[in-house]
Amino acid sequence: MVPLLRISVRAVLTLLICSYPAAADPARGTRGIVATGHALATEAGVNAMKDGGNAVDAAVAAALTLGVVDGSNSGIGGGCFFLIHTAKGEVIAIDGRETAPLTASRDMFVRNGKPDTRLSQVGALASGTPSALAAYHLAVERFGKLTLKSHLLAAAEVAERGFQIDRRYAGKLKSTADDLAQFESSKAVYFKSDGRLLAEGDLLKQTDLAGTYRNIAEHGIGWFYGGPFAEITERWMKQNAGLLTVEDFKRYQPKLREPVRSTYRGYEIFSFPPPSSGGVHVVEILNILENFPLRSFGHNSADAIHLIAEAMKLAFADRAHWLGDPDFTPVPRGLVSREYAKELAGRIQIDRVTPVPTFGTPAGSDKDLFEKHTTHLSTADSDGNWVACTATINTTFGSKVVVPGTGVLLNNQMDDFSIQPGVPNAFGLVGGDANAVAPGKRPLSSMSPTILLKDHQPLLAVGAAGGPTIISQTLLAILGIVDFDLDPEKALASPRFHHQWKPDELKIETSLDPATRAALRLRGHSLSEVDSFGVSQAVGRDSKSFVGVSDPRSNGTAAGW
Repeated sequence: MVPLLRISVRAVLTLLICSYPAAADPARGTRGIVATGHALATEAGVNAMKDGGNAVDAAVAAALTLGVVDGSNSGIGGGCFFLIHTAKGEVIAIDGRETAPLTASRDMFVRNGKPDTRLSQVGALASGTPSALAAYHLAVERFGKLTLKSHLLAAAEVAERGFQIDRRYAGKLKSTADDLAQFESSKAVYFKSDGRLLAEGDLLKQTDLAGTYRNIAEHGIGWFYGGPFAEITERWMKQNAGLLTVEDFKRYQPKLREPVRSTYRGYEIFSFPPPSSGGVHVVEILNILENFPLRSFGHNSADAIHLIAEAMKLAFADRAHWLGDPDFTPVPRGLVSREYAKELAGRIQIDRVTPVPTFGTPAGSDKDLFEKHTTHLSTADSDGNWVACTATINTTFGSKVVVPGTGVLLNNQMDDFSIQPGVPNAFGLVGGDANAVAPGKRPLSSMSPTILLKDHQPLLAVGAAGGPTIISQTLLAILGIVDFDLDPEKALASPRFHHQWKPDELKIETSLDPATRAALRLRGHSLSEVDSFGVSQAVGRDSKSFVGVSDPRSNGTAAGW
C-alpha cells in the first residue's frame, strides 16, 4: 500500500506559510471509515458496518439519515450519483439522477418569450422525478450485505426522535423562509404552530417523514414509485399546475453507467460519467495540467493558481456546449483525451489571462461518444469496498415544496437544465441545446464523486457539495495529494479557488495570501473574494489505517471503526 499521508519538505514549508481553516484531526479506523456532512449520519454509517454491513451499506444508511438531519441539501425527494469500488476490484457508477416529467417541454419555463427562472427554482414546475431512493435500493441489493429496510427503519427513528437545529441549519431556514412559507405543507414542518420559523436550538421532529420511511420499509420501494406516495404527489401537482404524475414514478429506473477512467501522474482516476459533467471535467483539467510541472510552481502560488484556473476556464467552456444527458445528446469522449488536453494546454500563457471566447472541438466529436446544494459522503471497509456518493435536491431546500402528509421535500432539479440557451441558472452556469429540457431527460450535474487508486489499490474517495464548485473542490483535493504531498485534511482545508468560464471571474477564498491575490490581478484575473465556499468529504488510507476527513468549513464529521 502506498501511503497517502506523507508530507515532503516542500509541503511542510508550504504549510507554514499558507493559511488554512482549522482542520480537525482526521478520524481513523482499521475495519472501516465514514465521512459525512453530519455527525448523526456518520454514526448511522458506522453502525451499519458494526451490524455486519459493508461500505455500501454504510453509505446508504448515512445518505438516508442525511435526508433527515441535512434535508436542506439532500433526501429521497432528490437524486444522487453513487460510485463504488467493490472488493472484487470493479468500479460501478449508479446514476440516480432525476428525470424531467414525461409532459415536460423545451420552453416550459418561457413566458411571453422570456425565461422565468423563478418557475424552475420554486414550486410545482421545479421538480424532476425523485430518484435517490431507487439508486440506494439498487446499491444495497447488488452490492450491500444488509437490507434497505434496516437502513430506512434506523433513519426513521432519527426522524421521530428529532435533532437540534444548529446555527447553519437555522441560517438556511432563515434565508429561504419566504419561499417555504408559500406552501402549507412546508410550513407544517419548518414553522412553529404560532407561525414563527424554527430557530437555532429548536428540536426538529419529522413524524411524517418517519412514516414515509416506515411505509417504504414495510411495502418496498413500489410504495414510493407508483404507489401511495406517487399518487399523493400527482394529486398535489394537479392542484398546483405541476407536471409530475404516477407514471413518471413508475417509469423511473436508475442506470448503471461506465465510469470515466483516466490516469494522472501514475495514479488511476475513476469518476462519474454524463449526465454528470464532473467526472469529464475533473479528468479534462487533470489532463491539461499534466502538461505542466505543477509541483515546481509551489502549492497555492500565483503561478499554480493561474495555471489551474486557466485550465478550469477551458473545461467549463466545453461544459456549456457539449455536456448533457448522453441518452439524449452526443457527448464526445474526446473531451477526456490526452491529445485534446495537449491542444488546450497550448493555449495557456503562464504570465497572463487568455480569453476563451467559446468551446473547443475534440477529435471524433461527431462519432466517439459517451453511452446513451448538495451533500457528499465517502466510506470504505477492510474488504476493499469504497464508496463516493454525492446526493442533492439542488438549491437550499430544493423546490421548497414538502409533499403533504409525507415529510418529503421535493427537488428543484429542473433548474439544472438550460431553460433557454445562454440563460444562467441559480449557480450562474449557462448551457446550450445539449442540456435543453426534454421529457424523461436527466439534467446536467456538476456532482463529481471520484475514487483515486495507486497500484490498483484505492487510496482516496472524495467529492463535494457546492454547485459548479464541486468540480473545482474535487480537483483541488486530488492535486493537493498528488502534486503537493498534502495529507487529506490539509488538502480539504487548503484555500480554494474556482473559475467556471462565465461569469469571467476567479472566485477565491480570502484565506489565500494577499500577495498571491495581488499577483493574480496583475495577470489579468478579476477576483471574486469570498470567506469560504463548498464542502468536501474524503476517506483515504495510509500504511496503518483508514483516514476520514470532513471539511473544516462545515459541521460534518468522520468516524472510524
